[in-house]
Amino acid sequence: MPHRSAPPPSRPASHSPRGEGCLSGFLIPPLAILAIGCLMVFSMGNLGSAPLLTRPGAAHSGLAPFFSDPVQAWGASIQSWANDAGVDANLAATVMQIESCGDPQAVSSAGAGGLFQVMPFHFKGGEDQLDPQTNARRGLAYLQQALEAAGGDARLALAGYNGGIGVIQRGENAWPAETRRYTRWGAQIYQDAQQGMEHSQALQDWLDHGGARLCRQAANRLGLE
Repeated sequence: MPHRSAPPPSRPASHSPRGEGCLSGFLIPPLAILAIGCLMVFSMGNLGSAPLLTRPGAAHSGLAPFFSDPVQAWGASIQSWANDAGVDANLAATVMQIESCGDPQAVSSAGAGGLFQVMPFHFKGGEDQLDPQTNARRGLAYLQQALEAAGGDARLALAGYNGGIGVIQRGENAWPAETRRYTRWGAQIYQDAQQGMEHSQALQDWLDHGGARLCRQAANRLGLE
């Protein structure tokens, strides 16, 4: 997400589209790019000390109800893709939420694209980067690698998904500012999902700080508006 040039070893799977949406290339997201000119300085202090450990295929029979409508529209697919990848469906939904908000055609200026804003170098020859099934397979495979590197800590895995798996072993002070923001939003949203919340204030804050624009684009693309 943050890096967009030639892929060094442990490079992130995604990059929100910048003027288009969210994260990785930044479709709003990397959030760093909330190309809405966010002058926000987020502190990492309120995330709590306990790590968020994922439980693949466990606890959740469905996605948390607070995810945006375009993301909910992919609910059954997210459940299937997450199960195949061995990750929690709500974690996968969290990544989709802040990467593309469910817009399968989202493309960033850095070249990241699709539902999970996956960079081109993660695909094999002949694969369609924007095909939802293919994009999810590549994006969630990278997320699973990040989880393994993070010992199951979802918060660190989110950092690795955005900043490259290599950041997991570095102190947070060394993380790119974009990765810190991305991790702050993602960890809080996912924690709300794990706790069975009907509403996520973290997600609402993300929407208020630019995410709503990404979601309007996704809703329009999916014919939900």
